Amino acid sequence: MPELPEVETVRDGLARHVLGRRVTRVDVHREYSVRRHVEGPLDFVGRLTGRRFDAAVRRGKFVWLLLDDGDDALLAHLGMSGQLLVRQSPDELVDHPHLRVRIALDDGSSLDFVDQRTFGHLSVPDLVPTADGLPGGLGADVPAVPAPVAHIARDLLDPVLDREAVVAALRARRTGVKRALLDQTLVSGIGNIYADEGLWRARLHYARPTETLRRAEAERALDGAHDVMAEALVQGGTSFDALYVNVNGASGYFDRSLAVYGQEGRPCPRCGAPVRRDEFMNRSSYTCPVCQPRPRRGHW
Repeated sequence: MPELPEVETVRDGLARHVLGRRVTRVDVHREYSVRRHVEGPLDFVGRLTGRRFDAAVRRGKFVWLLLDDGDDALLAHLGMSGQLLVRQSPDELVDHPHLRVRIALDDGSSLDFVDQRTFGHLSVPDLVPTADGLPGGLGADVPAVPAPVAHIARDLLDPVLDREAVVAALRARRTGVKRALLDQTLVSGIGNIYADEGLWRARLHYARPTETLRRAEAERALDGAHDVMAEALVQGGTSFDALYVNVNGASGYFDRSLAVYGQEGRPCPRCGAPVRRDEFMNRSSYTCPVCQPRPRRGHW
């Protein structure tokens, strides 16, 4: 699944390639890919045709393109395998086998939504004011977000994130620290990969009870996740197969720098102990058993 650095790489690419362009035609090849647009595919097409893309914005793993009247936006969630690809030459306009939506632009290019596993979706929802009156996300100063994103918390790369408030909210939870980091209403955009990598950097086990975290430990957990995502962003994100690419079709390479995620049995880069894999929420958690000892009830 594309994680926050991948989605930010896509947002940045959209900002560089489609802003100022006007939509001339919209073709929905698979209606399921616009299922979250409750008024239906015809309304989706009508809401976009003739409109101009004015800004590319991201909060967590949601990315949207503000439309020219300032009241709505093209919202995308990439799901498991979604890609937003800018096609700029006639040779690139050959239909991809998993092309779901094509948005033709006035310079002859197109913005294609390609999605092999079809968990992603596009919609054109109305904007609603942000609860705190601050910009809705990275990429624009507009204090509004698409309505379906209103419940999503700010992410660690958001320049207006209130870090102290997140630390306090994290320590107030009564759950395991990894479960809290994955809660998109607490802080958005942290997925399984970066939760594991961030906790390894913070030397915290994923099952550590949040209510036992000292302030410095909670800050370390957030700092670890922030730093690993920032480093991944420099390299274009984390790509394990050909499904994730940015708007130009280039894959990320941060998977080569992972310390514990997917490294079961390999030596911890810090202490050399074999990395451990545990079942976690129908997924996996990877830890170093030495650097990240499992908490014992009553130990803290």
